[in-house]
Amino acid sequence: MRVLVVEDEQKLAEGIKKGLEKNAYAVDVLGDGEKALTRISVHRDDYDIVILDLMLPSLSGLEVCTQARALGVVVPILILTARAETDNKVKLLLAGADDYLVKPFSFEELLARMQALLRRPKEKVPDVLKVHDLELDPTTHIARKDGEILELTLKEFMLLEYFMRHPNEVINREDLLTHLWDFNYESFSNVIDVHVKNLRRKIGETGSDGILETVRGIGYRLRV
Repeated sequence: MRVLVVEDEQKLAEGIKKGLEKNAYAVDVLGDGEKALTRISVHRDDYDIVILDLMLPSLSGLEVCTQARALGVVVPILILTARAETDNKVKLLLAGADDYLVKPFSFEELLARMQALLRRPKEKVPDVLKVHDLELDPTTHIARKDGEILELTLKEFMLLEYFMRHPNEVINREDLLTHLWDFNYESFSNVIDVHVKNLRRKIGETGSDGILETVRGIGYRLRV
């Protein structure tokens, strides 16, 4: 899962980024409202959720949210606000925010709010993903094969989750980089191939024609 954090308070932004990365999210951070609106508009399909501070330079979080929705952006938006007044909350929701969180807040609550929003896809996706003998729980970050827990790195877990959320779809390497790595990553790297190779080994596959197959010249597909 890929997250855009828009927060101009550097210490808070860095804390959120570090916490989310420990929970297997790829995170980009911006501190300016106008830049955030441009990023959200141009890369609307790259992010699974946006965490948006209300008070920002250039454009407020309310303006960013309103304009993004007017442009047809549908990615879930969670607003961070220091204002707890009811009328302010109503304005945020009417502007298109999916949820809000009043500062100060605990990271655990932020994570829970995010997970709740991510459980609201256009088509209902079960909380626990199952493909063949593989089972993955995004909430507990536990993956199993034949009931046995798999010892996966964060990126391997993220890859497996992405494949299991898109069964039978041919997924190219660029899509995987877009959703699982941040903007600073070099797209020409063979990092995807290396992680897929390691993931195959850990789920007990030795070749490229198992359930996690290589589609030559394109990418990969998890067959069901």
